[in-house]
Amino acid sequence: MKSRITKLFGIEYPIIAGGMVWCSGWKLASAVSNAGGLGLIGSGSMTAEVLREHIQQCREAVEDKPFGVNVPLMKPNSAELMQVIAEENVPVVFTSAGSPKKWTGWLHEHGIKVAHVVSSSAFARKCEEAGVDAVVAEGFEAGGHNGKEETTTMCLIPAARKATSLPLIAAGGIASGEAMLAAMVLGAEGVQIGTLFALTQESGAHEAFKRRCLDLDEGDTKLLLRKLSPTRLVKGGFYDAIEEAENRGATPEELLEIIGIGKTKVGIFDGDVEHGELEIGQVASLLKGNDIEPVEIVMQRLILEYEQALAGVTEL
Repeated sequence: MKSRITKLFGIEYPIIAGGMVWCSGWKLASAVSNAGGLGLIGSGSMTAEVLREHIQQCREAVEDKPFGVNVPLMKPNSAELMQVIAEENVPVVFTSAGSPKKWTGWLHEHGIKVAHVVSSSAFARKCEEAGVDAVVAEGFEAGGHNGKEETTTMCLIPAARKATSLPLIAAGGIASGEAMLAAMVLGAEGVQIGTLFALTQESGAHEAFKRRCLDLDEGDTKLLLRKLSPTRLVKGGFYDAIEEAENRGATPEELLEIIGIGKTKVGIFDGDVEHGELEIGQVASLLKGNDIEPVEIVMQRLILEYEQALAGVTEL
């Protein structure tokens, strides 16, 4: 399973774990890296010093294997996070929710490889202009914050492939080896997986959140908050409050008041699945009934499924 992505990041398999708030701490990132992929620490829920602690613990856990940090550029402390990343000599940074031009040059000056997350082929072109090393094209199916275009992964990957010659990583709705193969056929050279890893033993999410997500049916997530930043939410108390407000035409200011501060922590990290904000990908319904497994088992199954799917297509 060699590709430009495995060569770029020095990994065995072209599988990257999404840097998810409240899920992607050092334990999840190191487990994915140790299993042959690229683990990312999700800095979006961290202060600079907390991030430093996670980086140091992750480095100790992976020894000589690569890992990275995801930085949402919309976060007000992103500059502080970047400084810690440079000081700690993190080898890879994935940026999102902002312009790829803002930090790519600076990160390259510090010897750091950069991938940027986009939701459209137009932004994939901007990534190439900005000089990033790889592009993550994330479709509408993904959990959490999504692009305003609402383009599905199946449509986005071939469009992004036409738009850029950079190494391309597919994200959104990928939770099996079969989906990995489909993404590769469409032009991706690697995959970024969030939901599947968010529900593993090493994920920092609360067990109640994991159990709720492993009991979702098709249609139990929906994209809301389009007036702010489109976000895929799990149906429940928080979801109902947002949907009711949007249906009556609430202003962005009213929506922000409902969201308040720390609702993702309440739902994902603290495990209040009724009142907290629950973000997970659409693909969660395909995982219904699964156990909360260790990353090593999940990775082994992904590779096996990919190889079996490839063999089956070859026979056709």
